[in-house]
This record gives sequence, C-alpha cells and structure tokens, in this order.
Amino acid sequence: MSIFNTFLVVMQVVSAIAVIVLVLLQHGKGADMGAAFGSGSSGSLFGATGSANFLSRATGFCATIFLLCTLGLAFYSRAGVEAESGGVMEAIQASPAEGTATPAASKPSEPKTPVQEIPK
Repeated sequence: MSIFNTFLVVMQVVSAIAVIVLVLLQHGKGADMGAAFGSGSSGSLFGATGSANFLSRATGFCATIFLLCTLGLAFYSRAGVEAESGGVMEAIQASPAEGTATPAASKPSEPKTPVQEIPK
C-alpha cells in the first residue's frame, strides 16, 4: 500500500467518524418546538441559531471530504489496470464441443414379469 492510498483511507475513516458525530450533535427539526415551551437552547456554546449553522456547515465539509476520498480510492484502485474487452459471459466455460454427441435418453425397460390387469 502506498502512502497516498494510506492517506486516503485514514482521511476517509476520520471524515466518516466526524460526519457521524456531527449528525448526532445536531438538533432535529422538531427540537425547536421544545424551545417554545421553555426548554430553551439559547444558552448553547454557539448561541441560539449559531450552533445549527456551524454544525450544518461542518457536516457538509466532512461529507465532501468523505466523498472525495471515496472517489480517490475508487480511481486509485483502478490505476494501472488495463480494461478488458468483451463481455461478462466470455469467462463462462463453453458447453462441450459441437462434434461430440450427447447420449440419447433411453426408454424405460419393460418389467420382466407380466402385469396382471385388475378386474373391474
């Protein structure tokens, strides 16, 4: 594994963890209803409306880093690999050669003892 590949994997893991933490820290849309009845979030670290704006932007930034790292790893993994021509079905083994005959289905043999008819 090269240094670039290792760097991309580390950045992807760090950004994924950051996105998870930032999403869990954010308030849902229904959380503002509680503030109207006195639970109030105005005493937060970033102010009443500043926290949502900061957390939203940080989440977007970390999500962008995650996406870029994912694309970089995808392109880096295909680097130097020659594209194969043909379809997917070419890898499947062909049926037996056309010149060979397949055994015909045999008729079921008749029973050795005669079968007696059942009287009506």
